Amino acid sequence: MLEENLTAREEFGRHWRMVVAAAVGFSFTSVVTASTGLFIGPISREFGWSITLAASGVSITAVLTFLFSPLFGLFIDKWGVRRMALPGLLLMGLVIASLSLLDGSVWQWFAIWTFYSLAALMTKSTVWTASANSTFRAGRGIALGLVLSGSALAQAFTPVIAEYLIRQYGWRLAFVYLAAGWGILAVTVCFSWLRDGYEIGREAGQTRGGPLLDVPGLTVREALRNGAVLRVAASTFLVMMVTIGLVVHQFRILTGSGFSPQTAALASVPAGLAGIAGKLITGALLDRYPARWVGGLTIGVSAVTFAALLIPHAPVWMVVGALVVNGYASGTKLQLVGYLTAAYTGMRQFGAIFGLMASLIAAGSGLGPVLGDGSTIPGRITMWGFGQAFC
Repeated sequence: MLEENLTAREEFGRHWRMVVAAAVGFSFTSVVTASTGLFIGPISREFGWSITLAASGVSITAVLTFLFSPLFGLFIDKWGVRRMALPGLLLMGLVIASLSLLDGSVWQWFAIWTFYSLAALMTKSTVWTASANSTFRAGRGIALGLVLSGSALAQAFTPVIAEYLIRQYGWRLAFVYLAAGWGILAVTVCFSWLRDGYEIGREAGQTRGGPLLDVPGLTVREALRNGAVLRVAASTFLVMMVTIGLVVHQFRILTGSGFSPQTAALASVPAGLAGIAGKLITGALLDRYPARWVGGLTIGVSAVTFAALLIPHAPVWMVVGALVVNGYASGTKLQLVGYLTAAYTGMRQFGAIFGLMASLIAAGSGLGPVLGDGSTIPGRITMWGFGQAFC
């Protein structure tokens, strides 16, 4: 139940624990995506796999998320975020740890990633976006920025942590330590503090027999006929295809350009921090200015990244600067689509509607790494092509 007539300051005073819990939970769901590039090399060398096969886990997840996101969106409307997120986080921790048991069987690899996809469906961006949107009115933009900063936090520090763990303990124990350390923190904080608008509505519904969120908004059918919603969906697909492809292959692009593994991992830190800054600044702007202008200008500057990465033997400062620009711009993509979807459709069936958006996010996320694969220069050219098509 969204609360009426509260200022942004009053809303944050009541719900800051929920914001922290959702941000930490979302950070854990982003650990695998942020570290995939570092595990591709060791796994492919140990089992003699191609780079494409070693990177296929992201695409498997994307396909299954594309197919089942609308269904899990309906579950959010019916059950709420907490009842999805807690078991999903537990399952994700177990699955990440199970990657340490790989024995070279391709079918085992596919099976583990299938279970990971189920955990991802229960903890994807739809869940955390719904948590913020269901709770906040006055400060929705900055609340989304804070919650979704969890993914930028993971993108900033996971490569450094994973590189250290792989170098010191091997890739198998690295999976275990990531799952145990980050996973226990996420589950504990979410169990203690994740109480959002759905839970408030559940408590009220126990006496009234009403829905979890008794608010106005579009139905799924109405949303599919809304031109503004369709434009948001199309732009979301293109942006995700470009940015996730770069995130997954960023480590290989940097090492292929002459960076050491340690330096390549450290280069992700300023980009991730820029992503956090992008979310917070964009959140503040969304609460003050038209969202379509904020989103267009923010995402549009990401073209600078692909122009810089296209240049052979670009200097270090240019490569790192390009990644910072991309981190800032791409850090806002989920925030923008979540804000715009709620603004145009309302919260009546937000879970189901954003589940459809999540299918497009998954499709773009799956195609990006595949189309961006290849040697360093072809990979850059492919990603530059995506950027040109988007712009």
